[in-house]
Amino acid sequence: MWQAAGECGITGLCLPEDHGGGGFGALDTALGLEAFCAGGADTGLAFAIAAHLLACGTALAEHAHEPVRADLLRGLSSGKTIAANAMTEDEAGSDVSRLVTTAVPDGDSYVINGVKSFVSNGPLADVLVTYAVTAPSAGFLGLSAFAVPAGSPGLRVGPPLAKVGLDGCAAARVEFSECRVPRRYLMGSEGQGSSIFQESMTWERACLPAIYLGMMEAQLRRCVTHARERRQFGRRIGDFQAVSHRLATMKQRLESSRLLLYRACWQVDQGSPDAGEAAALAKVAVAETAVANGVDAVQVFGARGYLAAEGVGGRLRDVVPMHIFSGTTDIQREIIAKGMGL
Repeated sequence: MWQAAGECGITGLCLPEDHGGGGFGALDTALGLEAFCAGGADTGLAFAIAAHLLACGTALAEHAHEPVRADLLRGLSSGKTIAANAMTEDEAGSDVSRLVTTAVPDGDSYVINGVKSFVSNGPLADVLVTYAVTAPSAGFLGLSAFAVPAGSPGLRVGPPLAKVGLDGCAAARVEFSECRVPRRYLMGSEGQGSSIFQESMTWERACLPAIYLGMMEAQLRRCVTHARERRQFGRRIGDFQAVSHRLATMKQRLESSRLLLYRACWQVDQGSPDAGEAAALAKVAVAETAVANGVDAVQVFGARGYLAAEGVGGRLRDVVPMHIFSGTTDIQREIIAKGMGL
């Protein structure tokens, strides 16, 4: 399925055209991801591709040095090379200032030590965009980013983690033990890791929720079809206001969050200083809509909605992490509050 997505251009939507990508901006990238899921793509697979493209591909395209950049981008665009983002640690989830993974210069290499706790695409990755502390006393300016090849000595990827949803995205713990990485794999300059990460998170927060817009579009179509076909008390259940109004509310939530996301992506494309706040607003809106619509979809299908074979409940499990990844909903509200001057 990943290879098929690569052949359709999904794995390289916003990567440079001269390296096989689509060259699209944030809004067109979001539209592509939305259509991918609206057409029925597995949500976990779409999430994995979005992580590969947005958290990793954008950072590598902007900050990897040649010839590493050129070597990686064509493979990333085609999907033949898979990227993983290694930032989160056991004691550094939302608080990325608490990273303990270190990268110490040693001759023409850096020696990396530490453990990353939740690396999406980790078990399949060919390259890991890894963040490590290079100057412990420098605070925000002490973090650096590296494009670590998966086969590097001292790099160990754990088994896939068992999750309650997003089964199509394999994730694992990753351990760096005296992992020696040549200097050419440093992204940008030493100390630029925090800014590189924030840039990639703006892309991810703005565009990744589009997969849930597509999923909800397909979900709503299915609910409407069910409401037209399912009969109770001699009538279609869609004729009952309790059902038709629930479906109308689902559509209202979807369209409202869609507009917020499109605006956020447009602001990213315009280079707006408010893009980060707009992305936070959109992410919160899509997360809350996806969960609410997921619960309503189960209700519309009744007992069938609780059957694993129907897949309705499975979509609900897939949307819960929207409140956690790329910065929790609470963190997004902090960003919004700061944008208001609070």
